[in-house]
Amino acid sequence: MMTRRADFLAANRGLRVARQGFVLLAHANEGQGRRLGITVTKKIGNAVVRNRMKRRFRALAREVLPLHGLSDTDHVLIGREGGVERDFAHLREELIAALGRARAGKGDPPRRRREKR
Repeated sequence: MMTRRADFLAANRGLRVARQGFVLLAHANEGQGRRLGITVTKKIGNAVVRNRMKRRFRALAREVLPLHGLSDTDHVLIGREGGVERDFAHLREELIAALGRARAGKGDPPRRRREKR
């Protein structure tokens, strides 16, 4: 499990695959094994909603990453607004598809930078 901010910032430089319920970041980590990081911002909801989403992501990762995860890679799941209400089976399918795209090197284009006011 990833806990250090520097690891999350490094993962942000990696491959980005957006799905309906989450965004997957995948970044090679020089032989540190398969690691997971989860982040859910306050925009998603209150603490109860955010913690529920994180629990769902952890259960999803326990089920999917051992079979479909990339070796020696940091995987970061970023919660999106509709992710809490989505069916667990749909989330599983989305994560497997996102990992397949990451394995093939087919990430989404980088996010647009927001202008500073």
